[in-house]
Amino acid sequence: MTKELRNIAIIAHVDHGKTTLIDSMMKQSGMFRENQAVEERAMDSGDLEKERGITILAKPTSIQWGETRINIIDTPGHADFGGEVERVLHMADGVILLTDAAEGPMPQTKFVLGKALAQGLRPIVIINKVDRPDGRPEEVVDEVFDLFVSLDANDEQLDFPIMYASGRDGWCVKELDDPRENLHPLLDLVLEHVPAPQGDKDAPFAMLATLLDSDPFLGRCLTGRVIQGSAKVNDNVKAIGLDGSTIENGRLTKLLTFDGTERVPVDQVNVGDIICIAGLTKASVADTIGAPALDTPVESTPIDPPTMAVMITVNDSPFAGQEGKKVTSTMIRDRLMAEAEVNVAITFKESENKDAFEIGGRGELQLGVLIEQMRREGFELTVSRPKVLYKEIDGERQEPIEEVTIDVDEEYSSTVVDKMNRRKAEMTDMRSSGAGKTRITFLAPSRGLIGYQSQFMTDTRGTGVFNRVFHSYAPYKGDIPQRTKGTLISMEQGTAVAYAIFNLQDRGVMFVEHQTPVYQGMIVGEHSRENDLEVNVLKGKKLTNVRASGTDDAVTLTPPRKMSLEDMMAYINDDELLEVTPTSLRLRKFHLCPHERKKAARAAS
Repeated sequence: MTKELRNIAIIAHVDHGKTTLIDSMMKQSGMFRENQAVEERAMDSGDLEKERGITILAKPTSIQWGETRINIIDTPGHADFGGEVERVLHMADGVILLTDAAEGPMPQTKFVLGKALAQGLRPIVIINKVDRPDGRPEEVVDEVFDLFVSLDANDEQLDFPIMYASGRDGWCVKELDDPRENLHPLLDLVLEHVPAPQGDKDAPFAMLATLLDSDPFLGRCLTGRVIQGSAKVNDNVKAIGLDGSTIENGRLTKLLTFDGTERVPVDQVNVGDIICIAGLTKASVADTIGAPALDTPVESTPIDPPTMAVMITVNDSPFAGQEGKKVTSTMIRDRLMAEAEVNVAITFKESENKDAFEIGGRGELQLGVLIEQMRREGFELTVSRPKVLYKEIDGERQEPIEEVTIDVDEEYSSTVVDKMNRRKAEMTDMRSSGAGKTRITFLAPSRGLIGYQSQFMTDTRGTGVFNRVFHSYAPYKGDIPQRTKGTLISMEQGTAVAYAIFNLQDRGVMFVEHQTPVYQGMIVGEHSRENDLEVNVLKGKKLTNVRASGTDDAVTLTPPRKMSLEDMMAYINDDELLEVTPTSLRLRKFHLCPHERKKAARAAS
């Protein structure tokens, strides 16, 4: 048993303040020099994480508190990245459950807490952001207790310590009226409440690989926790799969532990250490890395299956190859296979012709993040509309259902209920949450939620909060109406002209602006009616030396609608595609030529 070590994971809903709290813990533990420049949210190391303000990849760090080293694992808060959370809980002996003092427990809080309780972990509950003007910490504590009871927590887990904190300001207290000075009470509670790692130090070395990434200098790096025994650099090891088969034999060329945000080389690791190893080429997540004498793998929790997929193909538009460097199907295939190997929540399949690839994931955000990373790496590709993955259960087609929690102002609640009913959602709860807000809970089919987020923000004037998490599979709910409006399609290739866009504004909402390059078959706007309409956005004004009053109006353009990558993926219909390049996102028809579109429509009917 290791006395001087504690392993904890911090779990919470998205944007409840996990990463900010870890920042404050690092600073107050004396990890940084006084004059050292420290970035805000130091754990969010990826560009996308910094831009979006969310954690995408789980990352371990460690701090020294007195004589004890505390390993802390920062986990994603968004449901689409739940696969990361399910795995990293294996590395922890305790969890800190963080809950916003105003929002209270949200769907992802319930999801990750359920996983932690099932593994027998005893949580410490922190009510964060208690300095918010709309905070209601006492009510949130009652809601958290009700959540524990609904998740069948045992008596030991129900006896959880509660603390109140402001991660941004760096203080934590046991009672609301205690002096608010620092995070020392929390760090002391971790040492007292979280048990030291258990394990037989004399048994053969074994660790469960939990995270996989690649390092430019070390190659493939596997991160996990030492379950039993100890290991030294250059020891011989073997990787064992979940079925007990040997995957490969190798040598531990590097052993690293975490010190703050850095990886530090060490000569020996022991029971309970969270370590990173290099030197194995085939071993992956959920495999057991152990001494040659080890025969049985360490048990691992199966990851929930993906619920949504997109088809990715090469970019075959007239503008293909103009902006990106990586354009061939072989390059795209290799990149997607590498992603599927590292990210266990993503699945990879290819078509018979090897020219189209189906990528499955937890939701639009997870698939959107992968595509955004690829475009930043210089890839050009074409993406289809997301489709849900059905299951055959007892001969019946079943589809994924999500639990949706919506917080809206009372005046918008009827609009939201009406829109969700049209999407075959069932309301399970509706209650007032104070301050003129209503919390509504639905069980809705995943396919009905594709593209609803942006419409929801419009319906609630940007004030609503929309959260979803996978719930279960249920019988197919029938047809759900999709987009009700048609599109405006460019009939020629060239550069859009302000005069033409001005005259087309009455036809619908434009997606392009003056001087935007367009091609035949590209979607340039949304039609105000149900049908698609071909338009000419290249038509300039015929210039003569004759002037007439009434024909020389000033051209005033309404700003075009700008959509994010995820919005565009959700917007398109089955006969449309999204063209993704490093500098542009374009919507287009599957068949660019109008004659081909008519043929396809006749064949479909």
